[in-house]
Amino acid sequence: MIVVEAKPVSYSKTVMSQIVLPEQANPAGNIHGGEIMKMMDNTAYVVARKHCRKNVVTARVDELEFYQPIFVGQLVTCKGQLVFVGRSSMEVAVRVEVEDLSSDQPPVTALTAFFTMVALDEHGRPVEVPRLILETEEEKRAFEEGKRRYEMYKRKRQKKAQPE
Repeated sequence: MIVVEAKPVSYSKTVMSQIVLPEQANPAGNIHGGEIMKMMDNTAYVVARKHCRKNVVTARVDELEFYQPIFVGQLVTCKGQLVFVGRSSMEVAVRVEVEDLSSDQPPVTALTAFFTMVALDEHGRPVEVPRLILETEEEKRAFEEGKRRYEMYKRKRQKKAQPE
């Protein structure tokens, strides 16, 4: 049996930024929801891949909440970090900040979501990932919240799998 070394949340934290371009927006200049979700998914991928150093796929996205519009020319920064790790799955919290580069106003949170990523071996089967070392009270709280979501979705999947 291979022992997988535990890693702290800080090991895989990721920040990715880009300017919103016209081809990413609708005629009113707002970024398409799918474009921002793709950026968030890429951020979640990097976080999970750094943590386990295996191929990962997105299994679920939930609690996607939009707070602020995002327009062409603004700087979008996606910040991702692990909040929960199961046997082969990892929940990544992604926060998107938006900043108007023509003003001195600080960035504001535009949206947030949780991405569940699953690590796969070379045959496409789920594989064990490193445990998560929780170093702060905030990380411990986030882990417990992630664990509750994980258990809720696990029960939901089991219920769906039962014949009616």
